[in-house]
Amino acid sequence: MSGEPMPAWYLRLVAEVNSSGARAETLAGLLSGEQINWKPSPQQWSIGQCLEHLSLSNETYVPAIVDALTGPPTGPVEEITPGWFGRWFIRNYIEPSPITRRGRAPTKIVPSSRVDPDILGRFLHSNDEVRKLARRAAGYDVNRIRFRNPYLSVVRFTVGTGLLIMPAHERRHLLQAERIRASAAFPAR
Repeated sequence: MSGEPMPAWYLRLVAEVNSSGARAETLAGLLSGEQINWKPSPQQWSIGQCLEHLSLSNETYVPAIVDALTGPPTGPVEEITPGWFGRWFIRNYIEPSPITRRGRAPTKIVPSSRVDPDILGRFLHSNDEVRKLARRAAGYDVNRIRFRNPYLSVVRFTVGTGLLIMPAHERRHLLQAERIRASAAFPAR
């Protein structure tokens, strides 16, 4: 798609992923190993675990979507229009909101009990891969091509729905990490 204007969904997605990266850098950029692994309670995740979960999720979703983008580009669409199930899933399980349901993370994307302090770099790299995927997908009709969900193989989302899920998932867990950092008990250093 060199030289052609990019679809509106692509521009929004890249802006959202860039915003997520900036939020993560502000949130975790100067944290010590103790701070990045601090948890408000044993049942909750640390900031590092939130970032690792997002990295693992991107690292799992991106190849699944890339595999669906075979053959020559089919022509771009300006907007992503998920079907009813995709909209329901994003609204009820992904987007941060009072109605979002909490569920267990699929085994593939459960973070380690102790996260290496370089997790921020891994997260930022996973976002680079999301941007590359979006650029590649921009030449396709992302509303028609489906990919196999890497967590539940009987579920197939459109590529467009998958592209909407990734930044929404980041918003959810970055908000979670910001709440951890804002905790009165968060270690000073």
